[in-house]
Amino acid sequence: MLLSLTGRHWPAACTLVLSLLLTACGGGEGSAPVIANPSAPDSQAPATPNSPPPSPEPESPKATSLVWPEAYQREADYPGTVNLPQQLITLRDGIRLAATVTLPADENGNAIDGQFPVIATFTGYNQFYSGLILSDTALVQKGYAYITVDMRGTGASEGSWQAFSQIDHDDIAELVEYIKTQPWSNGTIGMNGASYMGITGLLAGATEDPAIKAIFAVVPMADAYRDVVFGGGQVNAGFIPLWVTLVTGLSLVPTTAGFDNQEPGYFLTTLLQHLQGALTDFQVPVIAGALIGDENKFDTEFWRIRSPIEKIDQVSAPTFVVGGLHDIFQRGEPLIYEGLKDHTNAKLLIGPWTHIEGSFGAGLPADGVPDLASLRLAWFDHYLKGMETGAEAYPPVTQYYKGEERYVTAADWPHPETQAETFYLHGKPLLAQLGTITRDAPAASYQTSLLQTPLNGLCSASASQWTAGILGMITPPCAAQDNVVNLLEAVYTSDPLTEPMAINGPITGQIWASTTAFDTNVTVRISVVDENGIARPLTHGIQMASMSANDPQRARYLDDKLIQPWHPYSAESQRNISPLTPYQTDVEVFPTSAVIAAGERLRVSVGASDLPHGISPLPDLLASLLGALTIYSTPAMPSRVNIPLVPMSALQPGD
Repeated sequence: MLLSLTGRHWPAACTLVLSLLLTACGGGEGSAPVIANPSAPDSQAPATPNSPPPSPEPESPKATSLVWPEAYQREADYPGTVNLPQQLITLRDGIRLAATVTLPADENGNAIDGQFPVIATFTGYNQFYSGLILSDTALVQKGYAYITVDMRGTGASEGSWQAFSQIDHDDIAELVEYIKTQPWSNGTIGMNGASYMGITGLLAGATEDPAIKAIFAVVPMADAYRDVVFGGGQVNAGFIPLWVTLVTGLSLVPTTAGFDNQEPGYFLTTLLQHLQGALTDFQVPVIAGALIGDENKFDTEFWRIRSPIEKIDQVSAPTFVVGGLHDIFQRGEPLIYEGLKDHTNAKLLIGPWTHIEGSFGAGLPADGVPDLASLRLAWFDHYLKGMETGAEAYPPVTQYYKGEERYVTAADWPHPETQAETFYLHGKPLLAQLGTITRDAPAASYQTSLLQTPLNGLCSASASQWTAGILGMITPPCAAQDNVVNLLEAVYTSDPLTEPMAINGPITGQIWASTTAFDTNVTVRISVVDENGIARPLTHGIQMASMSANDPQRARYLDDKLIQPWHPYSAESQRNISPLTPYQTDVEVFPTSAVIAAGERLRVSVGASDLPHGISPLPDLLASLLGALTIYSTPAMPSRVNIPLVPMSALQPGD
C-alpha cells in the first residue's frame, strides 16, 4: 500500500514509523534502478576486509555539473548483516553509552572478520528500537560497518540528556576516537543521519578529527535559537514539546543492553538517571524557563553552544546537506551549505518537504534527482572507499520550485542571478482583506487594525510545518491553503501577473506598525493566489516587536535592500514598545523557491500570531494581550516586503 502526498509517494510503513519517531529515519534503501558504473572499480568483489584501503590522494578539483547523472548503484558485496550484542562504551567520566554495531555477514549470518570503513549515527531516539530505521543495512552489505549510539541520557545510555551541550560535543569526540580503534574499523568514518542525527553528524565533523571523511546530513539544524526553539523571539509551541516528549519517552523504554552485558539491573539504574535528569537538569528546567521567560529567552551561550552553525568553519569533511521548503530547519539548511562551500565540497538539496518527508526524501527519484539511498551510497563510496562514483561533481545546489513543481539546479546559494525587488503594501480603510500590492511606494496614508490574538495559525501550512508535518497529515486542507488563517490578518494581494515571477531566497517584511498594548508579534505570510481565489502557502515569518532590533553588520542585503535581517535577541537589544507609537519591525521570512505563474497573484498577509510556530513567554504574552495591531501604509511609513527574484531563464535545465 502506498500513501500519496502532494502527488508523490513513499512506503506507508516508513511513514507510520516516522509518525511515531518524528525524525528518526535516515533514508533507507530507495527505488533507484541498479546502473552499472563503468568508471568504478570492480564493485562486485568484496574488498579485502583485513587490509584497510590506502589513504586516498588529495582530491583534485573536478568541474561540477548542473545536470544530474544517472543514479549510482552497485550490487552488494556480502549476502547478509548481523548485529553484535549491545555495546556499552565507557566515557571519560564513567558514563556508558549504549550502541548497536552492525557488520557484514556471510550467508549463514556469521560476521565477516575484518576491518571496514564505518558509517556512524549518534541518536537520541533509542537505537535498540529505531536501529532498523537508523542503520542502512544495504550500506553494510556493500562493505561498511555501521554503529548507532544513544547519546548521553537518551535511549539505553546512562546519564542525563544534554541536547547538544558541550558535554555532548566532548562525548562525540570521544566516540570518534573509540570507533577508530575497534577491530571492525579501518579508521575511516562517515557520519549519516536525519534531524538529531544530522546535527550530531555536523558536530562530529566539527571535532576536526581527520578520521571523519564525509557527512550526509539530512534536515539538520543550524541555529538552535533562530531556526526552531525561539524563532522571532517566540517559544516554539509545536515541534519542541513533541521532540522533548519523544526523546524522554524513548529513554524510559527497557532494552536488552543490561542483559547483553550481564547487568540485569542496568535498566533500572539508567531509568532513575533519566528521570532525575529530566526533573533537575534539562527537560523540566528548560521548558519551565521558556514559559516564564528566564535568561534563556535571549540568545545566550546556552543556545550558541547548541548551534552547529557556530562551528561550521571547523567542518572540513565533504558534506551533503538535505533540507525542505516546509522543514522546521528551513531557515538554517541553506546557511549550513553557505558556511561549508568555501572550504570543503558541499552540496545542497532542498525538496518540497516537511521534516518527516525530508527525513527520507519523499518522492525521489524525480526530475533526474536520484533518491537519497543512491546519493548516500555514492557519497560514502567516493569519500570513504575512493571509488569513482561522480559524487564530487554533483550539482552544487538543487531546489524544488513550487508552482513549477520540479527540481532545478544552480551553481550556488544564494542564486548567482538573484536580484531584490521591493513590493509595497497598500491598505484599504476598514477593509483588512482587500489591501493591494504594487512596486510603487504609497502616495496616500492608510492603516489597517487587527485584534491581537495568540491563537491564529492553527489551520495553516505553518501549523503542519511546526509539527514536523503531523498536523498536515491529520488536516490536509489546512496545510494546502492560507485562506482560513488570512481571515484574522491584514491581506494584501497584487493584480494578476502579466508574466511569471520566480522567487529564490530569504525574504524580509519591513512592517510599520503600532499597538495599543506594550508588545505584539508581527507575522508575514507569502502565498500565491490562483484563479479560484485559493491562496497556496509559500513561506512565512514571525517576529516579536520588542525583539526586532536589526544588526546591519550581520544582516544580508541585496541591491541595497534588506532580505535577511539579523536580530541579536539580547537583553541589551530589546526595545521598549509604547502604546500607539509606530515602529518598524523587520520580519525574517524563511527562504523559499517558487514560481508565480502569469495570471496568478502574489499575496502578503500580516498578522499578530502564528500558533504553534511561536507563542510569547508568559510575561511578554501578558504585555500583548487585549491589544490591537495597526499596520501603516503611508509615504513616511511604507510597509513593504523585499523579495529576491531570479529570471525565468535561470530555471532552464543546466549544461
